[in-house]
Amino acid sequence: MSFADVQRLFPVTTRALSNDHLEIGGRDVTTMAREYGTPLYVFDEDTLRAQCRDFVKGFGAHYPKVKVLFAAKAYVNPALAKIVQEEGLGMDIVSGGELAVARVAAFPPERLYFHGNNKQARELDDALAYGVGRIVLDNIEELERLEKIAAERKVKANVMVRITPGIDPHTHAHTTTGTVDSKFGFPMLTGQAEEGVKRALASPHLNVVGIHFHLGSPIFELEPYALGVAVVMDFAAKMVAHGLNLEEFSPGGGFAINYLRSQHAPGPEQYAEVIGNALKQACQKHRIQLPTLVLEPGRAIVGPAGVAVYTVGSIKRIPGVRTYAAVDGGMGDNIRPVLYDAKYEAVIANRLSAKEEETITIAGKYCESGDVLVKDANLPRLQQGDVVVMPSAGAYAPSMASVYNLNPRPAVVLVKGGKSRIIRRRETYEDLMRNDVI
Repeated sequence: MSFADVQRLFPVTTRALSNDHLEIGGRDVTTMAREYGTPLYVFDEDTLRAQCRDFVKGFGAHYPKVKVLFAAKAYVNPALAKIVQEEGLGMDIVSGGELAVARVAAFPPERLYFHGNNKQARELDDALAYGVGRIVLDNIEELERLEKIAAERKVKANVMVRITPGIDPHTHAHTTTGTVDSKFGFPMLTGQAEEGVKRALASPHLNVVGIHFHLGSPIFELEPYALGVAVVMDFAAKMVAHGLNLEEFSPGGGFAINYLRSQHAPGPEQYAEVIGNALKQACQKHRIQLPTLVLEPGRAIVGPAGVAVYTVGSIKRIPGVRTYAAVDGGMGDNIRPVLYDAKYEAVIANRLSAKEEETITIAGKYCESGDVLVKDANLPRLQQGDVVVMPSAGAYAPSMASVYNLNPRPAVVLVKGGKSRIIRRRETYEDLMRNDVI
C-alpha cells in the first residue's frame, strides 16, 4: 500500500512532504505529535468548511427549501460550533451539555433542534429559556413533560414529532434506529405515531411544524432513504387530514463516509438527488405543498476532517501467531472498533513511503484484550517512536472518549494554513480527580 492508495480518506489539505512526513493543514503531523503530545486528534478547518458547503450546495441543487443541521453528537466543542455557525448551518443537539456548548458559542437558538429519547425536565426548561427553534418529541411522556413546562413559561413550543417507520437501513444493529424495535420515536406501525401527532396537535402549548424520522447510521445505501421518505410521507398525508400543517420534513442523517480504501460512500449530492426526488414525488402524489427539507449530517461533516495520531510504544511479535504494536491511546479515545467492530486504515506519518513488510495489529494501552484499533494491517516494520495516523477519525471517537483506567482524554487541535491551535487541552490527572471528594 502506498500513501496515494488511502490519501482520499484524509482531510483535503493532506499531502506527503519531501522529508517523507505527513502534512495536514500546512503542518507536519510528526512535529505536532512532538509539540502537543499523543494521543492527539487533529481537525482540518478547510475540510470541515468544505463538508458543510457540500451538503448545503448538494441538497440545494435538488430541492428548493433546505435546512442543514450539524448533528453535534458526532463531536462538538465551542470552536467547532462557531465554524458550523459561520457556514450557515443549524445544529442538532441531544443533551443539556450540547445545549451548553451552543450557548457558550453564542449559537443562534432558532437554528437549534433538540433531539433525544429521554430529555429531562431541566433540559427542556433550559431549551425553552434559550429559545431553541425546535424540540423533536420522542414519546408521549416527553410530550406531556414539555407541555407542562411550556404552560408554566406561558410559551408555545415549536415541535416536530419523531416516528419510527419500521425500515431496516442495513447498518450495525447498535446504530439502527428506524425499525419498530427501537427505543427512539413513536412507532408508526402500532398506531402510536398517529396518536402522538394527534395529541400534539390538540395541545394549546405545542405548535407542530413537522415530522421527523431517522433510520440509523452509517447508511451506505440510497434505497432506504427513498423508501423511508415514501412511507413516512404516506403517514404525514394522513396527519395533514387531521390538521397538520407540514412545514418541515426530516429524514434525519446517517450519511456514510469512507473509513477504508475499499469503501465508496455516496456523496452529499447523491444522497440529495434520491431524498429530494422522493420527497417531491411524495408531495405531488398527496397534493401537499413542498415542506422545508431538514437534514442532519454529523459524521459526514466532522468524520473526514479529523485524524487520530498515536505514538508506537511496545512491539510484541509472536512467531506464527500475530505481531502487536501498542500505541499510547486506544479504546479510551476511540471505542468504535470495540463497540461496533469499526474498521480503520493507518499510515506511518514519519515514514510515509516505507514499504509494507509485515502484518501488524495496532493495539491500545487499555487493560482489555479487545482494545484493538486496527487488526492485521499491512504496514512497514514498526519501530518504537513511530507516529501512527488513522484517517476518518473525527466523528464519534473524541465525543465517545472515556477516562477508563484513569487515562486522561487527548488534546484536540485545529489546523489551517500552516497554523495550529488547541481547541481542547489534554486532560490532566488533576482534572480526573476534580470532582472526587475525600
